[in-house]
Amino acid sequence: MANKRPKNCIRISILGFPIDVCKDVLFEAIKLHADGGGQIVTLNVEMIMEAKENNELSDAIRNANLVIPDGAGVVWALSRQTRNVFKSPGIELAKALLIHAECHGWQVALVGSTPHVMNQLKNNLLQEMPKLKISMAIHGYQNNDSWQRLEKALKKSSPDLVLVALGTPNQEIWSWKARSGTSGIWMGVGGSFDVWSGAKKRAPNWMLKLHVEWLYRLIKEPKRWRRMLSLPAFVLEVFRSSPNHQER
Repeated sequence: MANKRPKNCIRISILGFPIDVCKDVLFEAIKLHADGGGQIVTLNVEMIMEAKENNELSDAIRNANLVIPDGAGVVWALSRQTRNVFKSPGIELAKALLIHAECHGWQVALVGSTPHVMNQLKNNLLQEMPKLKISMAIHGYQNNDSWQRLEKALKKSSPDLVLVALGTPNQEIWSWKARSGTSGIWMGVGGSFDVWSGAKKRAPNWMLKLHVEWLYRLIKEPKRWRRMLSLPAFVLEVFRSSPNHQER
């Protein structure tokens, strides 16, 4: 059976990869939970270019229930198809879902990052949201046997929201495979745990408004420069490609 897709969104194709243009991403995510759950992918340029070479990541993106534009490059590519949308940062959607989870008694599972970050993350979230029900908080440095036990525990407990911080492509691929048979929302959140735990800081608001958060990350982590090379390659491919057919 094909994965359920949001009825209130228009699905666009960028370089062969799907992306959903929605008026209210949070509403669609909550509705996804009500409809039986599924996977949310926050798509950016780096992920698209990597997925062109990684079949498992490509499959994870194509099989996701909701694919949102998380990156200025993706927003620019959408504008070339006359779809003027705002970037939907995954870190902001994930936090909004946590707030919703606290208000509605959802069970939340947190998976990934380092043991230290996970401990601090759990403490910080419970200080900010005292009624949040965290059913599992598992760091990402597990052996193979532990991962198998974790997947079984997740299937058994069936949490309403699973946030996964294993980095791309691992978080998307693992979520796609592990969520089978579950009913919650699964979402990769990249470095969000580091920010929420206080281990790292997010870019200043003025940089967020100018859509140059990538520059802040590059300044803080110069080793990311190789990853930035995907942007000019992406722009060139978008220019070369003709507008893709829209799926409804």
